[in-house]
Amino acid sequence: MEWFFKNGIPIYTQIIDEMTMRIASGAYAPGDKLPSVRELAMDAGVNPNTMQKAMAEMERRGLVFSERTSGRFVTQDENVLRKLHEDLARTYLSELTEKLQKIGMDRDEIRNVVDSWLAEDNQEV
Repeated sequence: MEWFFKNGIPIYTQIIDEMTMRIASGAYAPGDKLPSVRELAMDAGVNPNTMQKAMAEMERRGLVFSERTSGRFVTQDENVLRKLHEDLARTYLSELTEKLQKIGMDRDEIRNVVDSWLAEDNQEV
């Protein structure tokens, strides 16, 4: 998987975001063993200390857990995974709503456009 980093945003934050998306999308399934910090750092082209910082934060958030001699694994906690999906959905909806309001749409117009888009036969949801 490729890594793309943006200027002006801390790398470890972008790593957390990318790994979170990989977990949410199922690229890393619940219970999957994650590559080592060194492997992930090499793949991403970052310092292992930066990757370790990101992984420690993900562990603090409950998205991954460590087993002493076996490495890190994706959580299998359904509540954590459900909350992850809900939080991501809220973030994306907030961003979308903010952009649509900037072009002059009110809440009802936004709701109608989203409903119309979801009702189209060619949309995969």
